[in-house]
Amino acid sequence: MGNVSIDEKLNLELESFLKDIEATESLDELEKVKTKYLGRKSFLSTVLKNIGTLDPAERPIVGKKANDVRKTIESKINDKEKYLKDLEFEKKLREEKVDLTLPGKKLPSGKKNIISKVIEEIEEIFIGMGFEIAEGPEVETDYYNFEALNTPKDHPARSLHDTFFISEDILLRTHTSPVQIRYMESHKPPIYIIAPGKVYRRDYDVSHTPMFTQIEGLAVDKDINFGNLKWVLQTFAHEVFGKDRKVRFRPHYFPFTEPSVEVDVSCNICDGKGCRVCSNTGWLEIMGAGMVDPNLYSFVGYNEEEVSGFAFGMGVERICMLKYGIDDLRLFFENDLRFISQF
Repeated sequence: MGNVSIDEKLNLELESFLKDIEATESLDELEKVKTKYLGRKSFLSTVLKNIGTLDPAERPIVGKKANDVRKTIESKINDKEKYLKDLEFEKKLREEKVDLTLPGKKLPSGKKNIISKVIEEIEEIFIGMGFEIAEGPEVETDYYNFEALNTPKDHPARSLHDTFFISEDILLRTHTSPVQIRYMESHKPPIYIIAPGKVYRRDYDVSHTPMFTQIEGLAVDKDINFGNLKWVLQTFAHEVFGKDRKVRFRPHYFPFTEPSVEVDVSCNICDGKGCRVCSNTGWLEIMGAGMVDPNLYSFVGYNEEEVSGFAFGMGVERICMLKYGIDDLRLFFENDLRFISQF
């Protein structure tokens, strides 16, 4: 190769490059230009690789010229790349521009679940009457769930419970009454507590679920009588359902209370006249209650001659259903926003 012809070819290559770079309008096109003029198969790369084949006198002259052309091409490509990237950034900013004067999107605000709200309402009512809140484990022993509550293994009352057993002596509690035994073991009278929490039974239909929420109460003191129980539960019913609601007590049976009663309030749908909701009785059951069976005191070391007490228990979901006119217990656990958002 002659010196003149290589020099001219390098000049022509540079002229061709300047035209191509001027016409380049995108980063993809720029990449193609870069490959064409600086790639391994480009004319410039070929010249630089073949310098060793030139006459020794020509090598420095051709080498300097080729390197100058390469530096010019690289500089122009870098400048063009920065320019095109700035253009793309500005375009993206225009496309993503936010009009700050437009009203923002309204996000739904979180609210307490209806179960939590009713639990808090019930707690406040009993705290106002001097009760404290007690808690206990959901995984319980047979002793605390049954035996210490006057329900030994051979007791017929066991048939009232369809229990989730983990082992022969470990189970998911079927009520929060075990909390009362545990509390009495570590406290001496006077005792006024309520025990809210989740409980578990093998049921599932419109009025039963395998898990539900229960609040049980216990009062143990000197000279506690059935009149005290009636006053507490009547006060509670009037606070929750309204002072115009009637309250009645019906004889019933529970292993751990004697005498035992079920507590009803007059139906708010028919005003006590009878309708489908109350099965034409005019009454709605809200809880079970009774005087603590003296046998229980022997499990916790109390003297039945010195103290007496009463206990009661209610399902929170049932209170919600009666208070808000809900006809299917399962709705509380299905997480349907159409249902939850109503409250």
